[in-house]
Amino acid sequence: MTLPVNKQAVARAFGRAAGHYEQHAELQRRSGDTLLALAPASASGDLLDAGCGTGWYSRLWQQRGLRVVALDLSPEMLQQARRQAAAHSYLAGDIDALPLASQSVDRVWSNLAVQWSSDLRTALQQFARVLRPNGVMLFSTLLAGSLQEVHDAWRPLGEGEHANHFLTGSQVRAAAEGLNLSFRRQTLVMHFPSALSAMRSLKGIGATHLHQGRNGAPLTRQRLARLEALWPRDAQGYRLTYQLLYGVTQQ
Repeated sequence: MTLPVNKQAVARAFGRAAGHYEQHAELQRRSGDTLLALAPASASGDLLDAGCGTGWYSRLWQQRGLRVVALDLSPEMLQQARRQAAAHSYLAGDIDALPLASQSVDRVWSNLAVQWSSDLRTALQQFARVLRPNGVMLFSTLLAGSLQEVHDAWRPLGEGEHANHFLTGSQVRAAAEGLNLSFRRQTLVMHFPSALSAMRSLKGIGATHLHQGRNGAPLTRQRLARLEALWPRDAQGYRLTYQLLYGVTQQ
């Protein structure tokens, strides 16, 4: 379950995206809205938004009457959330070592953040630690098979990886063992007018940090033309496929 994750590099990647994140965040919205639909009926109390980004869902939960603690690894993302008055309080922190007291919140919400954990079991145990008795955990994450188009298009060019690989559903379930969670899988296919716009969508949401490092060669016009020819597409455009898993405390 352990991955070599450079948290400072992840924070920098998301920090660079903070100012324009909202206009590229369709995946996060679609994932978050699905997770929201799986949530038990809202009640008053304290909620931790773990990996809050610009605070879109922090603000939504606040509007529903919860006291929200917004936490993110990126100070720039937290600054965006603060500018929008998205939460009651803001914390710079790592989901693998939450800077909160045990049993201090009623809900933990984490939309597409735990895939950046160094060890998913650790992150989920941290969520469980800060929950009060009868608290609710809700999270979404990417699974193996996500961004297969990126791998398929770049592999014939022989230039290394251009997207991360993710845990399998079985690995996520193993990491969550004993936490009383139910799971739901979903496949999301997004379309773009070009391979370049698909790649830019990843940059736009900060998802450009590669755990194994990056080939620094520039994307020349010739390489882009080859990439466009190799990128999987259909009548709707150039595809990016995401495999998602949602975990919610069983009621």
